[in-house]
Amino acid sequence: MRLLLYIFVNVLIVGLFLYSKLTPYKDRLTGNYLKTFNFFDKIFNPILAIFRPMARPAQVGNGIAVDMSQIILLVILLVVLKFA
Repeated sequence: MRLLLYIFVNVLIVGLFLYSKLTPYKDRLTGNYLKTFNFFDKIFNPILAIFRPMARPAQVGNGIAVDMSQIILLVILLVVLKFA
């Protein structure tokens, strides 16, 4: 059971990475890449919507901001991974 949780959390971490990298280009995705993105979008979008009001984007440059809700979710997943 612990192994399944460990694998599941690792898949979520990799999925969060892909989700964060592909979100700006979601309109241009096709085929299996679009299916994979939509799968992770269904998982992460509701969760990130909860964290967005609490964590505003951090301004890191002129016109560049980092979505801190994704960082919060990553930290939570890493904590869960530590105790899995």
